[in-house]
Amino acid sequence: MTRRALIVRGGWDGHHPIAATEMFVPFLRQNGFDVDVEESNEVYADVERMPGVDLIVQAVTMSSISDDALRGLRAAVEAGTGLAGWHGGIADSYRNSSDYLQLVGGQFATHPGRRPDERPGDERDNYLDYTVEISELGRTHEITAGIEDFTLHTEQYWVLHDDLIDVLATTTHPTQEYHPWHRPIVSPAVWTRLWGAGRVFVATPGHAPEVLADPNVRTIVERGLLWAARTP
Repeated sequence: MTRRALIVRGGWDGHHPIAATEMFVPFLRQNGFDVDVEESNEVYADVERMPGVDLIVQAVTMSSISDDALRGLRAAVEAGTGLAGWHGGIADSYRNSSDYLQLVGGQFATHPGRRPDERPGDERDNYLDYTVEISELGRTHEITAGIEDFTLHTEQYWVLHDDLIDVLATTTHPTQEYHPWHRPIVSPAVWTRLWGAGRVFVATPGHAPEVLADPNVRTIVERGLLWAARTP
């Protein structure tokens, strides 16, 4: 049975929404999805189209969403449409909407930087070596089973979140003399969320296509897309 995937992309170009989402189009098609692409989130307000969508892949960073589109998105997920994404494309999409934050369950707060004397003055200022640690739940969950803790060199997301998420992997922000916090902070790096009849999947790694190409990250994202999609 063919299912429908809707890729919604846009917002800040620094997260490469077109190149990043195109990486997963062949995978979705190979797994039986017809894939549509929209450059505007106003598609969420289409009450005739959205009920036929089985999976939303969202890559929209630092943008806004209309009331009608947000209502449509929430209604679709509650009715069974899956919502999935990575990095700022899902965890830093619509800062002006508390209802969106409630739907997703976690919000980007910051990405701590390198030592001040090691910053080159561009986006690499926030590139760190950090470890993604698979949680106890993650060791048996179908998205992350068989994946061991792994290290990345990219932005390390500090996420504000609630207790309705199921955390499959975490990352720890250590204390540093040049940062103001006084104890290590553990943030979710991969999580899922059940919302009505729908499923939500979020992975915080994914700043650029080369991060998504990491074998561990790509495996997690691909499995997460399949997990989130409506089951026939």
